Amino acid sequence: MKIIVDAMGGDNAPAAVIEGCAAALRDFDIEVILVGKRSDIERETAKYPDVKFSIVNASEVISGEDKPMDAVREKKNSSMMVGLSMLSKGEGEAFVSAGNTGALIAGSTLIVKRIHGVRRVALAPIMPSEKGAFILVDAGASAECTAQFLTQFAVMGDIYMKKVMDIDCPRVGLVNIGEEDGKGRPEVSEANEILKGSSGMNYIGNVEARDIPQGAADVVVCDGFTGNVLLKLTEGMGIIFGRMLKNVFKKNAISYMAAAMVKSGIDDIKKTMDYTEYGGAPLLGASKSVIKAHGSSNAKAFYHAIRQAVKTVENDVVGAIKENIEKYEVKEYV
Repeated sequence: MKIIVDAMGGDNAPAAVIEGCAAALRDFDIEVILVGKRSDIERETAKYPDVKFSIVNASEVISGEDKPMDAVREKKNSSMMVGLSMLSKGEGEAFVSAGNTGALIAGSTLIVKRIHGVRRVALAPIMPSEKGAFILVDAGASAECTAQFLTQFAVMGDIYMKKVMDIDCPRVGLVNIGEEDGKGRPEVSEANEILKGSSGMNYIGNVEARDIPQGAADVVVCDGFTGNVLLKLTEGMGIIFGRMLKNVFKKNAISYMAAAMVKSGIDDIKKTMDYTEYGGAPLLGASKSVIKAHGSSNAKAFYHAIRQAVKTVENDVVGAIKENIEKYEVKEYV
């Protein structure tokens, strides 16, 4: 299996990207193709003589400040665009990047293209809850969504959780301001009615934001604006909770002793809330496997993004979406 990697994408590239790739090469039966400035890449790969990398030179880099469409049009020789072009030509089975999210979404849509029948791609990070991980669909690809987009997000999220996360009957919920039917904006209310009439998925209805961290659903569906707010708020709350807990245990000698007694439990919580454990966000609906790693990914996070790409390909998520996106019985609601 060939995994194409944007070696120049992200805050810690190329060092953290290549370190994570080196760890993945030791653990998985894959070939990693690093795309980016050859001299920068070779300087880092020299640190890992025990593993073999392939390198494709790309002279440009898309920054976080670049406007997505401008980047696609004007930086065709960037590591991201070259990598996406290679993926579209079948020169690899998956593409992983921690670079500019908007450019990755735009590039994937225009170069890799969408699966036939899919109206919009969706950025779908795996996130922690009290009862385990859930997938958030969409977290920023489409700020405004029709009812049809939302229902397709539900279908794709359901397939991913079955195929990759091994959940036989994932609970699918639609983010809304109340659990009652008829709540929320017209497109959300309409999507709720459509999904209620669907077969092939375990749709549980509307879910409120406060219930999501408690594990209300395995697939959480919303428009990209709402999803991005949920994502960033969850990240911020996790950071603040960690700091507050640390301050409590550092208060005095007794609290230090208490911390030592519950250290294993604290470590479990930290692991559950640590985004690096979850890798990246699949771009569901793209015609090939594309994984968006967190922009501030360290080597551990990038390792898990590679792992996620491998699982997505091995379980043929793209094929399952192609096969099922139009087969799901979803009744139109008027």
